[in-house]
Amino acid sequence: MTNLVFVQLRCRPGTTYKVAEQILLKEVHSELYSTSGDYDLIMKLYVPEGEDTGKFINGILADVTELERSLTTMTFKAF
Repeated sequence: MTNLVFVQLRCRPGTTYKVAEQILLKEVHSELYSTSGDYDLIMKLYVPEGEDTGKFINGILADVTELERSLTTMTFKAF
């Protein structure tokens, strides 16, 4: 079983598409959207069972340039 998380990403101004391309190449997300508001992108991601969520996400984002901030929302039950 996997754990579903949403990761919101804030990019440096003018770099949203560059960040999205870097994430797309990793092929680890389920969905990736551009958004309005405080964050520029939102990524839907399934963390494999047994993986540490923080380490897994950090491993994905560590080398993505132009990121300013991320916010991870963990999910529990779907209705």
